[in-house]
Amino acid sequence: METNTIFQKYPANDPSVLIALLQDIQETCGYLPESELHRVANHTHLPVSRVYGVATFYNQFRLKPLGKYVIRVCRGTACHVKGSLDILRTCENELDIAAGETTKDLNFSIETVACIGACSIAPVITINEEFHGGLTVKSVKKLLTSYQKNAEEE
Repeated sequence: METNTIFQKYPANDPSVLIALLQDIQETCGYLPESELHRVANHTHLPVSRVYGVATFYNQFRLKPLGKYVIRVCRGTACHVKGSLDILRTCENELDIAAGETTKDLNFSIETVACIGACSIAPVITINEEFHGGLTVKSVKKLLTSYQKNAEEE
């Protein structure tokens, strides 16, 4: 991950470039590594605590890498009524992580979202950009097993 060219795009000692700089770094790295937060602080002439504060305040920024497969569990009204909490708990139990976490092997991350916009197939999850709807505890276990096998084979 080469970020030197990103820093060259932004004037030094200019705190007003902080968010744009963080966005570009995350786009390149997939997240905001601690070492890059320190470089941003030096470049913008801001305290590391301020850079870290901005990076943790906005939901768009991640301080840890996402997994190869990002599972987004819809928690909207239609999905909730049709059992999305059970789907979420099953994902967490099967992968041994909580929502907002990534497996140690960096294969899976679980996120919750307010609405995926596919209410007609509730409860629904996406794995990366692929929709999976009408899920049950049994079907989501089978789906996860399929993705786990794919992850092992790659």
